[in-house]
This record gives sequence, structure tokens and C-alpha cells, in this order.
Amino acid sequence: MENTLNQEEIMGMVSHFTDLAIEYGLNLLGALAILIIGRMVASWASKSVLRLLNKTKRVDDTLKPFFANIVRYFILILVVIAVLSQFGIQTASLIAMLGAAGLAIGLALQGTLQNIAAGIMLLFLRPFRVGEYIDAEGISGTVDEIGLFTTHLTTYDGVYVETPNSNLWNRSVINYSRLPTRRLDIPAGIGYGDDIDKAQAVLMDIMVKDSRVHKDPEPATMVLELADSSVNLNLRMWCDAADFWGLKFDLTKAVKQRLDAEGISIPYPQRDVHMHQVS
Repeated sequence: MENTLNQEEIMGMVSHFTDLAIEYGLNLLGALAILIIGRMVASWASKSVLRLLNKTKRVDDTLKPFFANIVRYFILILVVIAVLSQFGIQTASLIAMLGAAGLAIGLALQGTLQNIAAGIMLLFLRPFRVGEYIDAEGISGTVDEIGLFTTHLTTYDGVYVETPNSNLWNRSVINYSRLPTRRLDIPAGIGYGDDIDKAQAVLMDIMVKDSRVHKDPEPATMVLELADSSVNLNLRMWCDAADFWGLKFDLTKAVKQRLDAEGISIPYPQRDVHMHQVS
């Protein structure tokens, strides 16, 4: 009789564990399916939002990746809630758990939350936009993307830079691309024996003949200083921001060539040495 009962108990336990295994196995498979499909939907929705925003000119390029990421993270949160509900976790308990977890995570990840807050401020105050060249106390490059956590830049020599948003928010930012025009100054030194008026006329002619130099404000030349070895002149002009570097390089070359052609010297640093003979 005891053997029969033991066999019945064993069979009952095996049946019970089999039912549990099937139930939780199905729940696990369902959760994995929801997770995989949810990630695919989040990625598709993010790309779709970005594609739709790229078709309109009303939304700034800086905000497009931000909105796409918001959609992606929102869907992922819903996916996580759906996965947990597969295992019987109630919504009220889930919200309370997420609140407690959020508080703990917030205390542990203060730096990360700073980056999120800085990213939101950068996106809405817009000290710089996508495509603009900036220098934030050593962090410099053309802005490619402003994300929730980091900002992506490309330096002038083609190096990829990813920096936390808090680094840019806490620094002074110089934006070289925001304004349409820039002032360009090119120094030029001549010898003390050269004709200053002639040199200034030559420099003025160089600027006037270049179509990239704006007529208003008018270009000008001036004597900067009487240095140790030269009289330092200056070419001052305004140009489009996009023409700044090309104009600087071309005019620097033109100054040397024109001054040589006009017989105006560009002296090297000089020093007078007086020899005293002692008997």
C-alpha cells in the first residue's frame, strides 16, 4: 500500500513539475518573442521617424535624432513592461518597483543623468547645431549628432570624437559657423627702409581684387607696431565664413609674391652686435 502511495506521490510531483516547466517555458518563449519583436519594432520606428523628419524642413537637424531616440526608448520601456507581465507581475507592483529602481539608479548614475540633462539643454537652447564647427575649450570639431548622452563630432583632420554632453554644457563654446561673416586679419612685416605708403597701397590692391573680400565693411590696412626688426602692417577684411580659410591661405601667399615683385622687403629678425677692442 505504501509503495503504491509513494508511486502516486512521485507521479503527482512529476506531473506538477512538468506542468510548471511547460507553463514557464511557454512564458519564457513568449517573453523572448516579445523582446526580439519589440527591439525590431523600436529600431524600425526610430528609423521611420528620422526618415519622416528628414523630409520636412520645419524641424532642425539637431532635433531629429533626439525625437527618433525618444520614440525608440519609449517603445523599449513598453517592451520591458510587456516582458515582465508575461511572468505575472502586476502593473501596480511594476510601477512601484520601477520607481524604487529609478531612484536607486538615479543616485548611482548621477553623471549619466547630468549628461541627459545637459543634452536636453543643448538641444533646446542650441548653442550649436548639426553641421557647425565649434571649439569648447579644447573639444573641437564639426557637430555630427547631439544625442541624449553624448555628442558626436568630426575634427578638421577627420578624427571621430564622442564626448559626454556635460563636458560641452559646462564649457565656453566658440561657434565658428553660426554667423554668416567673419573678419580676417593677415599681418605683414616690411623693412624700416621701405616705403610704408607704397606697401599699404600694394596690400590694399591685393584685397580689392579678390572677389571673396566684402566691399562693406571696406577692407583696410594699418600700421600695427614698430617692432624690433620690422614695421608690422595688417590687412583687415570681412568675408563669408565659408571662405575664411581659403582666403587666408591665398592672400598670405599673394602678399609675399606681391611684396617681392614690388621690391619691398620682408626682413628677418635682426640684432646689432657692437665689438669693443680692449687693449
